Amino acid sequence: MNPRWNGQFSCFDLVAKSSAHFRTVVYVRDIPVGGDDFVVMAGPCAVESESQLLRTAEAVAEAGGRILRGGAYKPRSSPYSFQGLGVEGLRFLRKAREQTGLAIVTEVMSEDDVELIAEYADLMQVGTRSMENYSLLEALGQCSRPVLLKRGMTATLEELLRSAQILAEAGNPEIILCERGIRTFETATRNTLDIAAVPVLKTVSHLPVIVDPSHATGVRCLVPTLARAAAVVGSDGLLVEVHPSPDEALSDGSQSLTCDEFRRMMDDLQPYLDLQYENRRIGPQLVAAGGD
Repeated sequence: MNPRWNGQFSCFDLVAKSSAHFRTVVYVRDIPVGGDDFVVMAGPCAVESESQLLRTAEAVAEAGGRILRGGAYKPRSSPYSFQGLGVEGLRFLRKAREQTGLAIVTEVMSEDDVELIAEYADLMQVGTRSMENYSLLEALGQCSRPVLLKRGMTATLEELLRSAQILAEAGNPEIILCERGIRTFETATRNTLDIAAVPVLKTVSHLPVIVDPSHATGVRCLVPTLARAAAVVGSDGLLVEVHPSPDEALSDGSQSLTCDEFRRMMDDLQPYLDLQYENRRIGPQLVAAGGD
């Protein structure tokens, strides 16, 4: 390990990796995130209608996705953008789970909504704009659901782990970290995927780490490429936006895969997942043998 990292991250004792706490597996219902399985969460940015969500959920399940994502409440930058269906959207998510068996992840924006959303969701998402909403983090610390903590768009890894520490100190150690791209000077993509964040976080923290290639790029054709990169560097899964008709989506259509594109992405990922598994298998043998 880089010696500087020890002092930089070890202060977050509840989420920092140690000999006593090397790896955490977070269970979303019966789905282990952070173990040997590569878990893909996928679905529309926003729940728009029952038919749109059910069609997407069926495609996600058929392609091998394990968790359905969908926003019932949407924190949009513009007041003129679609803000989500609210409780009606949560009901559609519940119906999709009943019909497909997929677990549900959806965003919670306010500490006042934690109890309500926990009735519907299996995994509570903290969005990039809420990573430092400490009232929300403390409320989620008292929640019985695991938390998906997205990195803030201008946050350092130290700040991300600080927020994870707050969640854990509040009582909820079931945390999945998500690298979703950060804001830089580059304008060719929506954000800049910090691919190095994955191995750094996997080195300094025992928490699972997934990647959101959709928000990281904002460009549909780049999502499968970044998904493969995420697998190669050792992430524990993906969070991908999928929509039956992206050009008609009310939110983030330009970065959403069609159902067919998602299926092809899942098929194309397999050789990279096989490589990841082989690296995990060989790695401990090299350490034991003193190899480099």
